[in-house]
Amino acid sequence: MTRPTATPRDAQPALTPKLRFPEFRDAPGWTPKPLEACLDYEQPTPYLVSDTNYSDSFKTPVLTAGKTFILGYTNEQHGIFKDGLPVIIFDDFTTATQFVDFPFKAKSSAMKILKAKAGANIKFMYERLQTLSFEVGAHERHWISEFAPMLVSVPSPTEQQKIAECLSTLDELIGAESQKLDALKAHKKGLMQQLFPREGETIPRLRFPEFHSAPEWEEKTLGEIVEVASGQIDPKEQPYCDFPQIGSENIESDSGKVVNVKSAREKGVISGNYVFDGNDVLYSKIRPALNKVAAPNFKGICSADIYPIRPASGGLLRSYLLFLLLSETFLDYAIRSSDRGKIPKINRDALLTYKTQIPKPDEQRRIATCLSSLDDLIAAQSDQLAALQNHKQGLLQQLFPSPADTNA
Repeated sequence: MTRPTATPRDAQPALTPKLRFPEFRDAPGWTPKPLEACLDYEQPTPYLVSDTNYSDSFKTPVLTAGKTFILGYTNEQHGIFKDGLPVIIFDDFTTATQFVDFPFKAKSSAMKILKAKAGANIKFMYERLQTLSFEVGAHERHWISEFAPMLVSVPSPTEQQKIAECLSTLDELIGAESQKLDALKAHKKGLMQQLFPREGETIPRLRFPEFHSAPEWEEKTLGEIVEVASGQIDPKEQPYCDFPQIGSENIESDSGKVVNVKSAREKGVISGNYVFDGNDVLYSKIRPALNKVAAPNFKGICSADIYPIRPASGGLLRSYLLFLLLSETFLDYAIRSSDRGKIPKINRDALLTYKTQIPKPDEQRRIATCLSSLDDLIAAQSDQLAALQNHKQGLLQQLFPSPADTNA
């Protein structure tokens, strides 16, 4: 395990960051202090939830310091942490942290509730923790043994407050953009539920005005309207070894983005691949609940965990097929029809026997164009959010000093 790097306390120099607010440019350098001089901790034992039967109708969130953050909501009225907010919750095993400014209960005892001591700003200290480099190794508790004695440079309370206010404002902006992204995704989900017929229905609940008088959709099985690639190639041979190779891990859930693409040679792929091109939709057959579907605009090869699916006749559009495979009705079917093995997957026969309602090509095109436009908005909002998050990371690097920023 890599230990945090720190010089002895009596040899630790004062540090200054690269970027400082004007009123503090002539202020002294930041003073090195152990974290335990800035943060006190409390065990979560009095606040642990008893019943994990969570419901969104309940009021009090149950938290973890990990990425999930809110595990669910409880109706338990006792043992709610609400005094001394805001605080930092710290996972004693993974060292993950979350900033919390609302009442909560906890799930795990392997957590510390960190509170600011006199002279320390809790928001500043939370952001300071994000700048520390620590590689978790052994499965052991880390706050008391590793983090509490760790030396970090800290400015005056007034400068801490200024930095905290700046980063809080940026967090509010990031939160607002994140909410916009969530709203767009929710809108798309709701729209798809209305644009595709529910199981047992022959037409959707929502049709574009120009199709109100159009015929009912025609029932087909996927086997009647698509072809699924068969006949695997050897990815070690030319030209396949230099083709882009796509595995399930390269397809992002829901968004359909294909990421981290490398050639079969670069990835060391040796067997079990299908050829695909711009006529195919790639559908990941393993863990259907992840809903991994993509329509790349290039030729390549894909792992045996992916079905390259293409329209079998001129009556089905590839653009519509993409959203059909992403629809909630098909997702539910794929989950129900998956093999119940260690890794759930839908086999070829189950895929091809799926029954669906298909409109005429003009209506397919209208639906696909609408949803594609919405995807463009979601992608643009995702990029905007990512840019703000990257901006904050860059700002943290400048607002907090590193050992390389030692005063001359």
